[in-house]
Formats: sequence, structure tokens, C-alpha cells
Amino acid sequence: MRATAKKATEQTFMTVETANRLENIVDEARGALLSLDESEVSRKTATGKWSAKEILGHLLDSATNSHQRIIRAQTDRDLVFPGYDQEWWVRANAYDMCSWPELVVLWRRFNKYLADAIRNIPDEKLSGICTIGESQPVSLEFMIEEYISHMQHHLGQIWDLCGFET
Repeated sequence: MRATAKKATEQTFMTVETANRLENIVDEARGALLSLDESEVSRKTATGKWSAKEILGHLLDSATNSHQRIIRAQTDRDLVFPGYDQEWWVRANAYDMCSWPELVVLWRRFNKYLADAIRNIPDEKLSGICTIGESQPVSLEFMIEEYISHMQHHLGQIWDLCGFET
């Protein structure tokens, strides 16, 4: 894990609180995710629907894309990022063939890395404007909050798919 570059006095409440919230969500989900067995997470409920394994893989894709956006959005203002074809990414990464425990560990570690990046964002960069694909422009701060909401939504899908009570 990379060291946090900002001194505690330079960290903003928003970035520290948001990074901590992200880490807490991931840490809480980790145990529940690891309690699911391979057959549960590999099951698809319908043709064209993702399995829990593929949903978590999608969340990993989302994390890697978000990391790039968060870092690059701090270099200039008004950046435009490409969208991505999430169906293609899930197929190309063949998450259905991955080991579930290894996928969970990778997802958790990458989100910890992402949380460190969030902690290091200077205040003045949070209002930077980003456009992703054909979407409306949003601030870096909004993009980070949306990432966390997106992750929680998909974790909820995993819980529902596997009959897990949260």
C-alpha cells in the first residue's frame, strides 16, 4: 500500500471522511463476500445477467477506471474521459473464470489504494470538472461520491443474488 503523502493537517475533512467511508464499506463487505461459496457466486439467474462474480469484477473495473479519473482529474481542469463498455470489460477480463477469494482480495486491495488516492486530493482540485463519455460534466467530488454509491448499489445486487442478509 502506498504511503499517504499529505500531512494530517493538510487533509480535508471531505477527503479523509470519504476515504474512510470507502474503506469501511469495503472492509465490511469483505467478510460477507468471502463467506459466499464458489457455486453461489458463479450462478447466473438468467441469460445475459451477470453472476455475483461478474458483478464484483465489474466493481473492480469501475475501481480501476475511477482511479485513473481521480488522478488525472487533478492535473488539469475540465477533462473529458472516455466511457467504457462494461459488458465487454467483464467478458474480456473473464471474471467468471477467476477464483472468488482472489477476486475479493484484489477488489479490496484496489479500493484501499483508491482510498489513499482520495485522501491525497488537495481541496482546490475537488471542484475540477470532469466529463465521462456522453454524461453531463460533474465535479471530481461528485464523481467520487458517485463511485461509492455505484459500489453500494452493486454490492446490494450481490447480496440479493446470493440471498445474503445485510
